[in-house]
Amino acid sequence: MGGSGCGESEVARVRTRSEQQVDAWVADASTSWEAFDGALRLLRDPRRPQGVRYPLRSVVLVALMAFICDCNDAEAVEDWAEDNEEWLCTFLELPHGVPSQDVFLAVFARLDPREFGNVFASWVGYLRARAAELGGAHIAIDGKTSRRTHGNEQPAIHTVSAWLSEAGLVLAQTRVDDKSNEIKAISELLGDLALRGTTVTIDAIGCQTAIAGAITAQGGHYLLAVKENHPTLRHEIETLFAETDGAASRARDLPALPEVNTHIETTKDHGRIETRRVEVIERLDRLPTARQRWSQLAFIARVTRTREVVATAKSSSETSYYIGSDAGAGVERTAHLIRSHWGIENGLHWVLDVAFNEDQSRHRTRNIAANFAVLRHMAVNLLKAETTCKLGIANKRKKAGRSNDYLLRVILGPGGDAG
Repeated sequence: MGGSGCGESEVARVRTRSEQQVDAWVADASTSWEAFDGALRLLRDPRRPQGVRYPLRSVVLVALMAFICDCNDAEAVEDWAEDNEEWLCTFLELPHGVPSQDVFLAVFARLDPREFGNVFASWVGYLRARAAELGGAHIAIDGKTSRRTHGNEQPAIHTVSAWLSEAGLVLAQTRVDDKSNEIKAISELLGDLALRGTTVTIDAIGCQTAIAGAITAQGGHYLLAVKENHPTLRHEIETLFAETDGAASRARDLPALPEVNTHIETTKDHGRIETRRVEVIERLDRLPTARQRWSQLAFIARVTRTREVVATAKSSSETSYYIGSDAGAGVERTAHLIRSHWGIENGLHWVLDVAFNEDQSRHRTRNIAANFAVLRHMAVNLLKAETTCKLGIANKRKKAGRSNDYLLRVILGPGGDAG
């Protein structure tokens, strides 16, 4: 890690570059650390130059390392920095020692969350490029509310995240004032993602014709849950599946119904047996209105989940419906995508709640809460990318707090060095 601060020529916003320039710049990075540090050096410092005692790069890096090391708020960040001051000063520009809690809060309160998020997005572009061999990528988009960030008549921070399920990687995130604005946030998030060749899954709130069109316009595919927010579409899908259920009793001279492809999977875990029956219809001539309204609509799906508690033999069942645009997906791939969508709950939301205690965060200033959410997502990606230590995220954080060598391994990523 170099010790120089941000130069005057490096204050331009990352996203003022063209996509081609950003792609070329990311491709030139030889390590995860080089890609991240390069993006960070382009971050605009919102402070007046007069009297600035701590370079923005140093403030952000100290905060990020502290978040990796099991710190969840500014007070803990200051305490960790003081304990590690001598070590930090060997590779960061800290001529006045480590920043105080007030400095961290002031900087992250003034830092534009959109610009800070662009640094995150550019760095993730490198990580995703290095994971390109995965192929057939699946991006799950979902929202999460940081419940303790409300106060002073302000609603809690609601963050919408994009999750690359195969790699367990946060691709991008954006904040909204409340859940009611999530549709707009999803649209903005899609504009920041490279979607060609990917399938995007979103819960019912993202089942919008404009969102479906935005995904296909970028060369991606969508798989969207259909609930009561589209009553006509849901009714048409339910009716078609109901007709196929009763096909055996239909008169032979009536028009033939479409073929239904079925995939059944059963799992047993925690004393429960769950059976998932996924059915896909690809011939949609009986849904002309839906085909006209939804961009490149290729199939509809019905998922029936039946759960039985072994100890009591009690069972329950629920049915969900989906629309998709990938004509080549097939029923097994569709079943996999639907189940994988909820990996964002376990792989990201659960980690943020349990390992990072995000729901208990009391930082309410809008920029602080949003920028700390970006730091948490950065920390999650770095900790997941470090695979030499076979521990969970919470225990990796504790290990990083105990060992500076391990912390550097997490920060620098595969192939990184401290030069």
